[in-house]
Amino acid sequence: MVTGFRHDLAQLLKARFPVLYVESYEEHRVLSELAAVAADAALVRTPRPVWTWSATSGLVQPDGAVQQYTSEPDNALEAVLRIQQPGLFVFRDLHNSLGGDVPVLPSVVRRLRDIAAAFKAGAAPRTLVIVAPVLRIPPDAEKDVTIVDFPLPTEAEIRGVLEGMIANNAASGRIRIDLDPVGREKFAKAAAGLTLAEAENAFARAMVNDGVLDLQDLTVVHEEKRQAVRKAGVLEYVDAGVRLDQVGGLENLKRWLAKRDNSWLAAAAEWGLPAPKGVLITGVPGCGKSLTAKAVAAAWGLPLLRLDIGRVFSGLIGSSEQNMRAALRTAEASAPCVLWVDEIEKGFATSGSNDGGTTNRVFGTFLTWMQEKTGAVFVIATANDIERLPPELLRKGRFDEIFFVDLPSRAERSSIWSLHLRRRLARPAVQGHLQLDQALLHDLCDLSAGYSGAEIEQVVVAALFDAFSERRPLRREDLQRAAAATVPLSVTQAEKLDVIREWARTRAVAATAPEDWDPSGEPPTAPMPVLGAQGRTIEV
Repeated sequence: MVTGFRHDLAQLLKARFPVLYVESYEEHRVLSELAAVAADAALVRTPRPVWTWSATSGLVQPDGAVQQYTSEPDNALEAVLRIQQPGLFVFRDLHNSLGGDVPVLPSVVRRLRDIAAAFKAGAAPRTLVIVAPVLRIPPDAEKDVTIVDFPLPTEAEIRGVLEGMIANNAASGRIRIDLDPVGREKFAKAAAGLTLAEAENAFARAMVNDGVLDLQDLTVVHEEKRQAVRKAGVLEYVDAGVRLDQVGGLENLKRWLAKRDNSWLAAAAEWGLPAPKGVLITGVPGCGKSLTAKAVAAAWGLPLLRLDIGRVFSGLIGSSEQNMRAALRTAEASAPCVLWVDEIEKGFATSGSNDGGTTNRVFGTFLTWMQEKTGAVFVIATANDIERLPPELLRKGRFDEIFFVDLPSRAERSSIWSLHLRRRLARPAVQGHLQLDQALLHDLCDLSAGYSGAEIEQVVVAALFDAFSERRPLRREDLQRAAAATVPLSVTQAEKLDVIREWARTRAVAATAPEDWDPSGEPPTAPMPVLGAQGRTIEV
């Protein structure tokens, strides 16, 4: 059974829709699909010869002959109007006469309306198809033109391009292919959201990169996808640049994420598993929420797209909603990917909005997409003040889980100190005689009780500035002095942290594993639920 674009096009041709508009950059692919449908008697009953027009070639007949004096769009449309035989007339470049950055040509719009009336009433089946990379329909012709969605290439089509390139280049011996079937599936999925030409360019670049095509070359495909995201303009493509093992602590959250690695592959679908929706990570500021989002994308080998809610909102009426829809379409087209919404409460706060309902409409669009999306877009939203979020966002079905990140326990502080010091003491001139041993870590953990991970990092940076100002290696006393001089958030915002912890105690899952909690109970201050072996929430 024929489905998708071919099915929709065949229905419209049989129903004698006079003017169709296909928005796509892939002219050749669209022309191929149009020709296939127009020539298939099983789909349209009456086959239609295909005529084409462009600004450079003019009107070209089905046999390849060019009609004279038809390079101007109104002349070409007039010539089409005189043709009384069945036909499919495909016009490229016509959008340049329909508005946008150039004035609308009234004569072209009039010809379009004349064609719509003539083709609808004529005896022979005729249809005009406008193929353009942008959608431009003058108000005068809105009721005469029907928009037809043309999807981006499917995974199967992209896989076909990849397999063809592998077959053509592997035989020459110049390119070595080191990909198993799963690796080839990852390549095809990584190129999702690209046109066939963009995917082909990405695969070609990956092959010539080092003469070997392997999983390391996925970064080349992601770089091509970065270009597509930048052109869309609403989302930001972020370089992750951090591994999951570079995030100190949060072992319970890490285990949850590790179980969902590769969940967008066909093997997971065979288990009946849907693509995971995402997680909402809330908790104390500076404790690794944003860092985790970056690390997950790097660990899973997926592109990381950042949605800046502030960039979505625009002063023009209706443009904010359009920007949100465009951002979500870009994310869907880039799947599988990780969509990071940082400090989501600042964009969708429940109060303080006097914008005529724009925030509510944008929020509603996002909510509906979160609930209904089927593509492999894993959403990681972070929030510092979760009580400002609308309750609709927190109910089950929007996110798979809500995790709470508390101040690091003693074991986690030790890991965080070790990560920051090892990275900065890698230079002999900085390390000097300072030894990163258990005694030093034990001393620093005692001094940093109640410190967040960001505050520990800043202690290390402050100590390094002290050493740098005297042009000498880092000393233990520098770290001790910087730690003692720091007033942590747990002191300046103690009451607010208590409120956050109380909210999370029964509503969220602890990101820290129970075995990493301090025997003294610091932190957390009260038992927190964690995920049990079967995914249940239990009390420990």
